[in-house]
Amino acid sequence: MHCNTQAIPSSSPRLPKEAEVDSFERILASLAAKPKYLPEWPDGQRAMPNEVLRSALFNCRNRNQQRVFLKDIEIAVIGDGQIIYRGEELRQDDELVWLHLIHLAKKVALGECVEFTPYSFVKALGWPIKGQSYERLRTCLSRMQATAIRIHSKRLGCFISVSLILKFKSRDENNENMSRWQVWVGEEMRLLFDDEFLTRVNWETRKSLPDGITSKLFGYWASHRQPYPVKVETLIKLCGSEMAQKNFKIELKKALGELVRVEFLDSWEIVEDLVAVKRRY
Repeated sequence: MHCNTQAIPSSSPRLPKEAEVDSFERILASLAAKPKYLPEWPDGQRAMPNEVLRSALFNCRNRNQQRVFLKDIEIAVIGDGQIIYRGEELRQDDELVWLHLIHLAKKVALGECVEFTPYSFVKALGWPIKGQSYERLRTCLSRMQATAIRIHSKRLGCFISVSLILKFKSRDENNENMSRWQVWVGEEMRLLFDDEFLTRVNWETRKSLPDGITSKLFGYWASHRQPYPVKVETLIKLCGSEMAQKNFKIELKKALGELVRVEFLDSWEIVEDLVAVKRRY
């Protein structure tokens, strides 16, 4: 974890050099003072930092589109915060995997090994129990290991740099599949998982939703107790969608209907390209 001092887009907040050093020292002290465990939440929930849920880090582009490698690209964030990302494009299946991985990681001290059987992990995700699902899981974990994410928000005070996963092992030295896979999550993740800036989502609801606009908007609106109206154009950016607005609105209405069906939303309306929703819980 470090306070970023490299060149960043001109729109990025810049601190005087002395302030950057002070912020860096303050965050190091904050990390040392915090417990090495993530906050608690019930087994029926999963949790994620608000800055991530309100960003296009885990986008919902068409799964048939080839993923691209992003090199220090600024990711759209709705509200406070800025995210600069390097790595292969992340989508909603990666988010689902990361949600469950972090749930397992909270049971051990950050920096220590998280172990699980691929069978139990795939089952927890609700994916079919077959070889294709195991390979899909392996691919998601490998993709998240090769990431560099710089996050800034008012609460952090400066940029911190993290990787979603520090290390990952699913094969032994003979390239044989291990019965128990191993993942390490860095200690700096504790800075992002602060209770006050954390959203807990219903796990059964999240994994029942189709990966795409529906699951993305579920997380976004879950991070607001009383969601405020938002423009369709803004939701397109949040989803990282490349659809024309006309086509996006068609899929948006389907997603809103699904969120009502699963009883997450009580109602919704779109008036002059402004989307207003009312949460049920």
